[in-house]
Amino acid sequence: MSRQLASKWRKTAALMKYPVAAVHIPQTKTFNSRNLLYMLQRHGMVFIKPIVGGGGYGVIRVSRSGNVYRYTHMQVNRSFTSFRQMYRSLVRVKARRKYLIQQGIHLASIDGRPVDYRVKVVKTEHGWVFRSLVGRLARPGLCVTNLSKGGTMLSGKKALALSLPHVANRYKRQEMRSLTLNCTHIMESQFPGIGQLGFDYGLDHSGRIWILEVNTRPQ
Repeated sequence: MSRQLASKWRKTAALMKYPVAAVHIPQTKTFNSRNLLYMLQRHGMVFIKPIVGGGGYGVIRVSRSGNVYRYTHMQVNRSFTSFRQMYRSLVRVKARRKYLIQQGIHLASIDGRPVDYRVKVVKTEHGWVFRSLVGRLARPGLCVTNLSKGGTMLSGKKALALSLPHVANRYKRQEMRSLTLNCTHIMESQFPGIGQLGFDYGLDHSGRIWILEVNTRPQ
């Protein structure tokens, strides 16, 4: 049976050791009041995610604009005039588990709906092989793209053409595949026994690839 790793923190930390992957990873910190304030001051927008969890469950978008703090949890948006008020409310609504804070990436979108990509690889007797490269379009009004939360699957080619028409489509898909192979070798060296991986990539408006998450039990 393929080895599985639930902790997003462990998987991120493993990739961060290698420059070829680290340059694609958004800044990530453990969730607490001090780190959240720092990340909002630096990036303006972040996502907080359960360290263990999947399917977009518990993911919350948090942002700061001047002295106004906001968070979006599913389709609920709340605004506050102080960080302390926002943080108290956030702690009440988030799932009762450990979280991490991830630098927010402003993803390329289609009609205002963010798009990300899932690249899946599996290990066979002949080595690692690609199974799919697809785009995922968020349901209107949501910031998560998970299909379980109403997201729509598109071919990777179509998602790129609609969200980043100025970017070389074939080259960008090849870049995702190349990054996937590099990261797969890293993950296998750090966690022997894994047999399948799903890489979630986000592309910003310039076409830069960001590693949003790595799954050892991809759907």
